[in-house]
Amino acid sequence: MTAHALLPFRLAWRQLRAERARLFSAIAGVMFACVLVFMQLGFRSALFESASALPRAMQGELFLIHPLTTALFRPEPLPRVRAWQCLAVAGVAEAVPIYLAQTSWRNPVTGARRAIQLVGFDTEAGAVSFPGLSTLIQDLKRPDTVAFDSRSRPEFGPVPAILAERGPFIVQIGNRLTEIVGTVSLGASFGADGNVVMSETNFRRLAKNRDVSNIDLVALRLRPGTDPFAIQTQLTELLPKDVIVLTHDQLVAWERNYWETATPIGFIFAFGSLMGLIVGMVIVYQILFSDVASHLSEYATLKAMGYSSSYLSQVVLSAAAILAGLGFIPGALASAGLYHLVAKATLLPLRMELERSGLVWLLIFGMCVIAGLLAMRKLRDADPADMF
Repeated sequence: MTAHALLPFRLAWRQLRAERARLFSAIAGVMFACVLVFMQLGFRSALFESASALPRAMQGELFLIHPLTTALFRPEPLPRVRAWQCLAVAGVAEAVPIYLAQTSWRNPVTGARRAIQLVGFDTEAGAVSFPGLSTLIQDLKRPDTVAFDSRSRPEFGPVPAILAERGPFIVQIGNRLTEIVGTVSLGASFGADGNVVMSETNFRRLAKNRDVSNIDLVALRLRPGTDPFAIQTQLTELLPKDVIVLTHDQLVAWERNYWETATPIGFIFAFGSLMGLIVGMVIVYQILFSDVASHLSEYATLKAMGYSSSYLSQVVLSAAAILAGLGFIPGALASAGLYHLVAKATLLPLRMELERSGLVWLLIFGMCVIAGLLAMRKLRDADPADMF
């Protein structure tokens, strides 16, 4: 039974192998579609991951933000008093204000200016956790000190290399001379090319035009054993409507939703993936159609020998499946290499993931099957009466 089921597959493979140039053209078409879909989905995933890096680094169980805040790189300010009002609820152990702003950074080597993200908070409160921050807490208490994000874009200058060579050094942030005392790891995003982390006091020194009564975000730490959803309900009823209360997962989803729905970027990447699949499907369809057309006499002979139209359709679909496999494997390998190159050049979190690979395989396989179904229509012309 198994050998009989493999007969269409074997016939399809021999037909494809007989025309080497046509076979390589089809594989190249599938590989092109595969690479394009992998890259588009990879960029889309990196966009969402980098955009949500800051909220994912937050350690609070609940957060307060302004209802009009669309994304954390441009928050709407909310009254600082809202943080202290949360302490009236028994389950809230700590309310930590977080400040976000963008200002200019002067490259310590070239002197060029570039916008950089400022992140200010009580570094001892434990409301935010970046790799490398714990060892810098005491240094960040000193006036005019900041920690530089080592995964910022290279246009900010070779800050980690300078630190390793001569230790803490002075740079100009905004209009103030500030000491870089170490590095943390956060990562560039589509909203900010780089970040510096500092204490609340040093943030106020750099962002002098900010109203001291306003903050951008509040991280709430709850007492052990407290139900976050119950506290969320209490705070929603207690606080005025100029703030909303989100869980950690909801805050990450809030940031992700902005890039996915409020900007054209998510749509562009999805549309690019669709166009890659359409181009690949057209190429595979043309190859399979030409293959069927060039072997019409053979198909008609098989029909005259008693082979059913269903069997011949299986041959065409088997050829489509073979092309999907032969194109996917080199396409996936090429995409993994491109991921590495692009990640190194852009510092975006691009990496090959099993889940994404499975999705792309299903898309490529479906693309080839659809092309095979379209090419099957040519089998109607394989009439034994026309041959004999």
